[in-house]
Amino acid sequence: MNIHTNGARHSDDAERGILAYLDESIAIRRDLHRHPELSLKEKRTSSVVARYLLSYGYEVTEGVGGHGVVATLKRSKGDKRIGIRADIDALPIIEETGLPYASEHQGVMHACGHDGHTTILLTAARYLAEQSNFSGTLTLIFQPAEEIGAGARAMIADRLFERFPVDAVFGLHNWPGVNAGQFGFVEGPAMASVDKATVRIIGKGGHGAEPHETVDPVLASAGFITALQSIVSRNVDPRQMAVLTVGSIHGGNASNVIPESVELKLTARAYSEAVREKLEHRLVALAKAQAESFGAKAEVDFHRGFPPVLNHVAETVFARTVALRHFPATQIAEDFQPRTASEDFAFMLQERPGSYLFVGNGDSASLHSPHYDFNDAIIAPAAHYWVRLAETYLS
Repeated sequence: MNIHTNGARHSDDAERGILAYLDESIAIRRDLHRHPELSLKEKRTSSVVARYLLSYGYEVTEGVGGHGVVATLKRSKGDKRIGIRADIDALPIIEETGLPYASEHQGVMHACGHDGHTTILLTAARYLAEQSNFSGTLTLIFQPAEEIGAGARAMIADRLFERFPVDAVFGLHNWPGVNAGQFGFVEGPAMASVDKATVRIIGKGGHGAEPHETVDPVLASAGFITALQSIVSRNVDPRQMAVLTVGSIHGGNASNVIPESVELKLTARAYSEAVREKLEHRLVALAKAQAESFGAKAEVDFHRGFPPVLNHVAETVFARTVALRHFPATQIAEDFQPRTASEDFAFMLQERPGSYLFVGNGDSASLHSPHYDFNDAIIAPAAHYWVRLAETYLS
């Protein structure tokens, strides 16, 4: 992929233009933070996003795949088309930040920075509409329901890329613990798949004083949990990544009663489809075999979630080169490693070439923490990056 720039005369224009209305951008971000909405319920958020985009001069389509918003802007006669995506939904978490702009919706919180991602793209959208010269079509995708893995699929099913064609699509996520405003790029697997399983181990309940008269599903569950990690250590190539996590186990209510059954909830993560399939096959087989070894039986409901985020090499090289040309080398993280969290942007990368990149959130609480807050200091550099990416691609 060839990379062209518009010349040194534009070298600081975007940065200055974005900083000129940064206070407004921060106000937008904090308003979104104050009014978070869960997946599939992003009515106010999408309305706010659409209103700003219309005021900037974009052609705006609402209701794409639910509460998705798509904005397009065509300039000159260029035939190249780029898509940039931001997620807009929040999480069912009780906020504990104590911030003056904390969530006003009890039990709902922007604990993953989607308020920031949305603001970054809106900020870039404003500059690109008001002050940028490019040739081609810019498509901005504001996606709902990322947290439950439904939004990308819904927008694609609503013919997102047929109605709004793009040659390549890009997205980003903030990352705590990485220097604020520092960019990270990963070729190939960048984030893991995530699949969920519910395992119900069924035995025979009875009095805790007479265990010989029962088939103890708690003991069988303990055996299964202990054996589970043998899948990672003995069934998966040690050069590959796999994670199996039991996040919930429940059985019984009394200390002196052996319950009839125990229910476990698990997640499985991998960077490749081959390992993903291996985890599913072995998890189901091991649950049933372990249960049977204790005289119990197991029922397994395995649900496929997100595939791994697989960045396309050419688009990732392009994205990184744009950063190197417009930012100091110290602002690009060396040897940035894939993350084992998951992202439904993976579905978009299955439909179109593209890349998912990262921007440091600094020394903040972790994602999905009730203490997390998006770092407003990274709005400007991240928006500046989107501007340079779009201008370069559409030059």
